[in-house]
Amino acid sequence: MSAWLNDETTLRTAPHPGVDIFALLRDRADHRAEDGAAQVTASGAAWLAGASSHPRDTLSQWEARPCSPGVLPCGSSFDIVNVPALFGRRMLERLWAEGPGSGPVATHRGRMLLFASPGTAQRLPSLLAWEEWGTGCADGSREHRNALPPVLCHGRGDAVTVPPLTGGAGSGGPRWVVAPDTRNPWLPGPDVLLWACVRVGRSVAPSTTGYSIFPPADPGANVYDVTRRR
Repeated sequence: MSAWLNDETTLRTAPHPGVDIFALLRDRADHRAEDGAAQVTASGAAWLAGASSHPRDTLSQWEARPCSPGVLPCGSSFDIVNVPALFGRRMLERLWAEGPGSGPVATHRGRMLLFASPGTAQRLPSLLAWEEWGTGCADGSREHRNALPPVLCHGRGDAVTVPPLTGGAGSGGPRWVVAPDTRNPWLPGPDVLLWACVRVGRSVAPSTTGYSIFPPADPGANVYDVTRRR
């Protein structure tokens, strides 16, 4: 997180009358330990800007409005997996405690945005469908029904709102949970995110809670599988 771009000046347009975004990011990095907020580094800003078709223009806009959210296209540098905040928080806990970790992560409007490798938005939905979420498991059980909330995947042709490069943590708008801090961040692929979804879904499945709205079945009663009737 302490490494800075050696060629950061080549990513900028002609001198802008506004704020030097890289100087701001250095200052924020110096105070990050004090405020505890996730902050983007200069290398991370360069990576984000690289997602747009005109990185220099994007950096120039950030120089003028460093505390404003931005909009970036998906599909080239990253895809986005968009899940409810609580489910996303549990995914992050699994990824960092038992898995390989995560890439950058942001929150916006009660949702968590997990940055993923390009192509994830195309493959992950089919992998989740193969797991038969919402329709029961391959063995006929229903333990995973409704365990997985709606997962939105944003890829090529989509755009997402990203948090400001500086500030914005207490404004109620989008904010970074795991801020980009390198020119080449590691991004999870569809297999890693599928694993996290499955682990979290199973941990919160209704059958694991120990509670039921139905009375216990009579041990002596005859039980028939009505789903097999024609």
